[in-house]
Amino acid sequence: MVSQLQKLPVAAPTATLETVAQFDGAMPTGVTVSHQGRIFVNFPKWGDEVEFTVAEIRDGKAVPYPSLEFNQTQPDNLAAALVSVQSVVIDPLDRLWLLDTGSPMFQPTQHGGPKLVCVDLTTDRVINTILFPQDVALPTTYLNDIRFDLRQGDDGIAFITDSSDTGPNGIIIVDLGSGESWRKLHDDPSTKAEILLDCMPIVEGQPLMERQADGTTTPMKMGADGIAINAEGSRIYYCPLISRRLYSIPIESLVDRDMDAETVSATVTNEGDKGGCADGLESDAEGYVYATNFEQQAILRRMAAVGAWETVIQDPRLMWTDTMSIATDGYLYIIANQLHRQPKYQKGQDLRQKPYTLFRIKIDAEPVLLRV
Repeated sequence: MVSQLQKLPVAAPTATLETVAQFDGAMPTGVTVSHQGRIFVNFPKWGDEVEFTVAEIRDGKAVPYPSLEFNQTQPDNLAAALVSVQSVVIDPLDRLWLLDTGSPMFQPTQHGGPKLVCVDLTTDRVINTILFPQDVALPTTYLNDIRFDLRQGDDGIAFITDSSDTGPNGIIIVDLGSGESWRKLHDDPSTKAEILLDCMPIVEGQPLMERQADGTTTPMKMGADGIAINAEGSRIYYCPLISRRLYSIPIESLVDRDMDAETVSATVTNEGDKGGCADGLESDAEGYVYATNFEQQAILRRMAAVGAWETVIQDPRLMWTDTMSIATDGYLYIIANQLHRQPKYQKGQDLRQKPYTLFRIKIDAEPVLLRV
């Protein structure tokens, strides 16, 4: 598989991997860039000492955002502040959304923990907090990534992946106007880790598994993770973390609350092998879907009209490509965080080598902006 990917045409042969920021503390997972060029990152609570779970990059340093106080969890009122943010995303109206898992150390969620928080970047103040009912954000739910279509409904719709490794996976849909949310593709095979199909990711030459100090191993079972929306706003692309396949579904199948599960599942399209396991997906206004490839330290992309994958960049510094974000400046921003070197995958040893890095490459493409 490696040799086949290396022979693929390179989409951006002159692309240079630029360092934007480095992190010597907690491990970052998400990045997003406002239309004005402000950069935001997040640090979930996975075992590192996390002083703040969301930050803005200012003069190359991570500064708690929107405030240090809002980053300090209130155990008696989980809805009042952030708990553990997995993803940060700018929407088409240049608002910042914070996707709070409410699940530090992947612990069972409690009402008020899992939430979607909107920050107005002109005032740097929280203007909306959407809580998920417990039949939507289940005790096992791990909210992972999010995309927006503001043309749907009165105030737009959000689509969120549930990547749980202990319970049902699926996609959560949120009406941003009413705050109502619902699950679709609940435990659908397309949202599940493909461990039954013998999908064994290989990273740095080693099978990726949870490895205990006593020698016991268990497969990774993270489901629906990466998510992207096509340029026309007609389809959602998604993929489980442990899967080499890409799936898509019409947006109408997710938005229609009356469509039964069997009918919804029948509208899923298996888009085929994407050349490796991916943690993150992204899309641009030209019709490309991008996928991280943590097995081969690469970023790939696929033109929907053609269906063929090509290599955007491959570089040994892209050590576990996690989240991507296309900004209005024509750059693709990429978090590389060495996730697979955490102790739970390395017999209790932390093999990560700081700093973690936020990179970018010039792709001269615009983000998908589905605005009202």
